[in-house]
Amino acid sequence: MTLDATKSNTGDSIPLMTISEVHDLTSEILRECGRIIVGKIDIMRDTLIAFLSNGHVVLEGVPGLAKTYMARTFASILGCAFKRIQLTVDTLPADLLGSNVFNQKSGEFWFRKGPVFSNLVLADEINRCPPKSQSALLEVMEERQVSIEGVTRPLPRPFLIIATQNPVEQEGTYPLPEAQLDRFMFRLVLDYPTGSEEAEVIRRKHVGEATDLRTLADPTTMIRMQETCKTVYLDEDIINYIRDIIVKTRNDAQILLGGSPRASLVLMNASKTRAAMHGRDYVVPEDIRKLVVQTLNHRLVLKPEAELEGLTVERVVSKILGEVDCPR
Repeated sequence: MTLDATKSNTGDSIPLMTISEVHDLTSEILRECGRIIVGKIDIMRDTLIAFLSNGHVVLEGVPGLAKTYMARTFASILGCAFKRIQLTVDTLPADLLGSNVFNQKSGEFWFRKGPVFSNLVLADEINRCPPKSQSALLEVMEERQVSIEGVTRPLPRPFLIIATQNPVEQEGTYPLPEAQLDRFMFRLVLDYPTGSEEAEVIRRKHVGEATDLRTLADPTTMIRMQETCKTVYLDEDIINYIRDIIVKTRNDAQILLGGSPRASLVLMNASKTRAAMHGRDYVVPEDIRKLVVQTLNHRLVLKPEAELEGLTVERVVSKILGEVDCPR
């Protein structure tokens, strides 16, 4: 593989990594995550896929499942700057993006950066902040920049937003509409730990948490891995397989709203990253099948009659995978 170059935050040219280097480093990152965090390795793996695919993640789960702890640990292992935003009903766009502040001594305005100027941002309980603030945050996700009073400021690279939602408590919330949820690459659902995992959590808290957390990367390394994942080969049969799955969601009798072209692009980018993390410079159908639920479970809307029958998006997606011809 020929090592081309990409640009760092400072504009300097940096070489790409090899696929084997991406495989080795991501494997080590996930092992370190597993050493610190009990269970949830699938969630951490999918979050890493999203990060390396330049996407964002919605974490959905009841309170107390260590969503904040996972995000902070993840950022520390990756060597990336981390900010947490506790969103409330009175959160303003300026609380997220920043604002111009008047300096009385100099008689000039200076820009006070908001918490989005970080590598990894945890937007805690995004459904609690009003739509105006949600829109400001989602615009940041798409454009990777902040525009205030005619001045545009780019966000640091790499940039990932992990937004959390509580699926149970809905009073005083502003649920994200489907069009805004579509901006997120994955929706990941956290379940309660198993009995053995819960016992291990209690045991670790009793004896003391691990303090020897290793930092295995830095922002420049993450950018190099992101750019390397883009070079993974996508065969024409794989392209058609992605197309067939997404088009099938638009024609299924149980689905009211199917996947958009953005869903196709998300599935493509995520599958290329998964291939690189497995040490391959090409995508196989298994990469698609392992990521299709995370990609579509917040993008599809079932018909009311299908929901009354007790169907879920996951079950419908599994049915579609069985109906679409898989390339060999």
